[in-house]
Amino acid sequence: MLDIIYCGNHTLLTAANNPLNISQDWFVPSYWQHKAAIIAEKKGRSTTWFFDYSKGIGVLRHYWRGGLIGKLFSDQYLYTGLKNTRTYKEYLLLIELEERGLNVPKPIAAQVAATGFIYRGDLITQAIPKAESLLDILKVRPLNNNEIIKVAATIAEFHRQGVFHADLNINNIMLDDTGKVYLIDFDRGRLVKPLHSSLYGNIQRLRRSFEKEKSRNNSFYWASGQWQLLASTYQKET
Repeated sequence: MLDIIYCGNHTLLTAANNPLNISQDWFVPSYWQHKAAIIAEKKGRSTTWFFDYSKGIGVLRHYWRGGLIGKLFSDQYLYTGLKNTRTYKEYLLLIELEERGLNVPKPIAAQVAATGFIYRGDLITQAIPKAESLLDILKVRPLNNNEIIKVAATIAEFHRQGVFHADLNINNIMLDDTGKVYLIDFDRGRLVKPLHSSLYGNIQRLRRSFEKEKSRNNSFYWASGQWQLLASTYQKET
């Protein structure tokens, strides 16, 4: 299920029987830049790198802290063992979710670099072909009813299987050109009892995300009635 490769103070994680020759270089953006393989960058709180490799497009994300503590310890986390790292937990969760047939990015590899009681982490997943986040879509056009229903049904499927998403917002919901819906970014995500009460917090967080982005973007095609459709569909599906 999981291969662990130790390289000094770096630990590489790959799926068992992974045919790719993963090395530490894979987690260094300049490695892909020197190969002229970087095809895009997405800047937010940090930079996410998209690179071309033999099996498709990879997405390289470094783990960064947010909030006030992030200003002091930007990418440093307390190390109490590999299996306690956010990197290990997210990578293992993605493997589990993919095996369950849920719509998540394919996990490629992860890295934990530990020095003493401090570690830093990186994750590589495969990009979802021809997909955009709901945030990017809603800045240019409204979702149709069928798309809203698919979003609600997808979230409900995750919740029926007990998948808690720690940051379910419209930037972490992707829609591809066939209408298929994916959830991304499972940092601090976990498995709980199916339809556990904690999962209701995901829905409330998502609603706040729609409202927040509507207030901060001049062009944002979302109406309160659309939330009612999403919420009612979710309730029916669960």
